[in-house]
Formats: sequence, C-alpha cells, structure tokens
Amino acid sequence: MNSLIVLNKNDNVGVSQFIMPEKTKINGQDISTIDPIPFGHKVCLKPIKKGDPIIKYDQIIGFASKNISAGEHVHTHNLEFKEFERAFKVNNKKTIVDENADTFFSGILRENGQVATRNYIGIVSTVNCSATVTKMIVEKIKYSNILNDYPNIDGIVPITHSTGCGMNTVSEGMQMFQRTIDGFKNHPNFSHVFVIGLGCECAQVSLFDESVKKHNRIHFLTIQDEGGTKKIVEKVLSQIKNLLSEANDIKRTPESVSHLTLALQCGGSDGYSGITANPALGVAADMLVKKGGSSILSETPEIYGAEHLLINRANSQETADKLMKRLEWWKHYTSINNSTMDNNPAPGNKRGGLTTILEKSLGAVAKGGKSILEDVLEYAEPLKNKGFNFMDSPGYDPVSVTGQVASGANVICFTTGRGSCFGCKPVPSLKLSTNSAMYEKMEEDMDINCGTIAEGKEDIEKVGSKIFDLVVNTASGNKSKSEINGYGDEEFNPWQVGVVM
Repeated sequence: MNSLIVLNKNDNVGVSQFIMPEKTKINGQDISTIDPIPFGHKVCLKPIKKGDPIIKYDQIIGFASKNISAGEHVHTHNLEFKEFERAFKVNNKKTIVDENADTFFSGILRENGQVATRNYIGIVSTVNCSATVTKMIVEKIKYSNILNDYPNIDGIVPITHSTGCGMNTVSEGMQMFQRTIDGFKNHPNFSHVFVIGLGCECAQVSLFDESVKKHNRIHFLTIQDEGGTKKIVEKVLSQIKNLLSEANDIKRTPESVSHLTLALQCGGSDGYSGITANPALGVAADMLVKKGGSSILSETPEIYGAEHLLINRANSQETADKLMKRLEWWKHYTSINNSTMDNNPAPGNKRGGLTTILEKSLGAVAKGGKSILEDVLEYAEPLKNKGFNFMDSPGYDPVSVTGQVASGANVICFTTGRGSCFGCKPVPSLKLSTNSAMYEKMEEDMDINCGTIAEGKEDIEKVGSKIFDLVVNTASGNKSKSEINGYGDEEFNPWQVGVVM
C-alpha cells in the first residue's frame, strides 16, 4: 500500500499509487513522506538542490525551484519549467511491415476504393450562418424516425461550427478551414453529404466543389439560392428521403486492417497517463503499423519537451525539419499572444499530478509507440504516407481530433485520467482510462481500464493487445461507449487561426 512507481533507475522522483499521509514509510525506499502525497503525484527519492533537474522517465521534467528533501512532495511549489538543450539524432530508418499480416476487420468498401468503419449521412455547414438550417434538417430526420426503416445507416450527423466568414479568403486560417471541411465531406464514413452555405460568406461552396467531379454522393446548396430557410430544408429533406435506399444498400466485408487509420489522443491527463494508458495505446498503434495500417499523433504543444524522442525516430532529416518548423511556429504563436508553451497543463492535469508541459509531453508521446515517424502533416492535411504520422494541432481535444478525422482517421483512441467524455461523428471514439479509481467511477463512459498496469495485474503489452483487438472490433461495427451515450454531434471544432475581420 505504501509503494511508489519508479519508472527508471535514474529518476529522482517516484509516483504515488495511493494517498499517502505524512510520515508514511515507503516500501522499497529508505525514506518516509514529509508531506501528504496525493494519488498520482510525485515524491522526491533523494535530495535535490535548487536549480538541479528533476528526472522522470529518465528525462528532465523541470528544475527544482528550491532545495527538496527525500520524501518531500514534488509539484508546482518546488518544481519549475525552464528551457534547456535537447539532443536530436535522425536515424533515417524505414518502417518494416509484416507482409504476411492477415488481420481483417468487417469494413464497408466504397466505390472509390476507400474503406469505411461507419455509414452516416452528413449535413455540413460551410459557415455559422447555415448552422441552424443544418440542425433543422437533422432534427426533422431524427424526429420522423424514418431511419428506423434503414438499419444499415448509422445516423445523420450535423457538422456545424462558429466560423466560415470574417476572414481573409487566402489566409492560413482559411486554408486550414478548407482542408477541414474537405476532409469531412470526403470522409468514407459518410455515404452521402450535403454541404450547405448561406451564399455570401467567405467560405463559398465553390471552394469545396472539386469533389463533385469525383463523387456523386456530395451535394452543394446555399440558403440564398434556394429561396430561404423553409425551401432549403424541404428540398434537402426530399433529397435525403430519395437516397435512403441507396445509402442503406451496403454490406460489411472482410477488409485488411491496413485500411485503418487510428487517431491517437489524450485529454484530462493525470500522473498515470504516461505510465499506463498512453504506452499501452502506443503498443496497439505499433501493432497496427506493423500490419500496414496508420496512426496519427497530434497536439503539438503536448510534444514540446519530448520532441527529441520523435525526431530520433524520423525517417529523414526532411521529416525532422518539418516537426521543428511547427514547434518554432508555436513558440512564436504563443509569444505574440502573451503566453508560453508551459501554459498548457490545465488545472485538472495539475490536480492529477502533472506539473510542467515537459512532464505532460513525455507521457503524451508514448501514445505514438516506437514506430518510425513517416511524415509531419499540417492541420487537417490528408494523410499521404502509411505508418506513424504526426499532425500539427493545438492541445485542445475537440480541435485536435477534428483535424485528425479530416486527415483521414477512421477510429479514435482517447486516453484520460480525469474522465474526459468525448465522441466525434462520423468516427467511433474509444476511451481508455489511466487508473482504476476513475474507471470504476465512470465505467459507463470508459471502454478499457488501463489502471490494471499500475496495479501489476496486467503488463503494458497485454493491455496494448486488448486495445488493438477493441479497435478492430469497433471498426467492424461494434459501438463504443461514446456512441452508446450519444456523443459526437457537437464536437466538430475546426482550428481558427488569424484575424477575425
């Protein structure tokens, strides 16, 4: 009951497994606690002088802001963030895919060769001004219960947001927005999509109509051209009713897991995230990559301080340079907005035991496993290279996942220590709990408990294998907890960068 998790022999802090009162003798260590230690927080293992580095994962997570005694609680009161040099080395390695991999899931093969994990109809607004009409259409379809007669259609999804106008039409922000809308309307998990604009906005539907040349399943309309709210609602409802039989006419067939792209995400992280759920998800991601599939890590502010671990796995100097360029962009972006990279850890992260962005990042990158880094994508940029990829995004979960889905992710794995609740239609989202206490408290929202790793009941590889199997089963149509609870209609949240005019 009075033991610590010590991750590396070089660490000078350990992580508490239970709430420890002061003067508690710690098993396996010749020390007793000086302060009360909350669950998941750090305990000093040996005296640390002011200014010396504090080591966890055999990596620097910060520096002592005062002298720290063995047995003392290590957190924001005595650990501070400071910049320091990190060593980089590009290995120029190649991903080795198992040519004999024969793992399959039950997928939906589209006419263009894409493979879906779900079968939704999408109503996509190009601007906030068409969001109400979009929701009206979806609500009328749901209220009519007409989809009950079409069991192969998973539902109808409103893609609404707060942007699409008031921006420079050739700006970086507009390019990001265009990629995001394109990624969703072209996503294979939509059988048919209606793209709805107002008509006078910056994000004209003409920005997105290249897809008409490729897919007859995408329809473009504007409220102004159709003559107002009631007329466009009636027209789209009529068109949807006419295509329901076609949308329902699908069947799931055995498809290689090489068609799966897994979004790797974390939110509401705690002191156990980098010990249990994140490395276990990394094992599952590596298993998928070895079988020819892909994974996408994101949240650029949450790799800061651990970027050297990714660069050491880059397939080329060009890929490494792309990652460094995005980090430099973020340093500038935060500075001009009177912020720093260390502002990232949220209050809940700190209550859960995380202290600096360095510590948070070192745990977060574990989700990417050990695979070779194949490419670094701009936000919502379509995936080009199979294997492990990184996509630039904020650390804010809905914004980050929106970009990953736009890039092509068709399954999401989301680790959490505090209890995040999340879904992102049209893609299923799996929730992985970092600790058993939270899992037991929020079991109806969590798909897998990875807290068994900290308890010594299962090892990381075993839990990682369970996650991989769950990914395959979910891709085959089995509902995730977030789908059962109805999450996913409100979480579309494109990254907004630049001036609002």
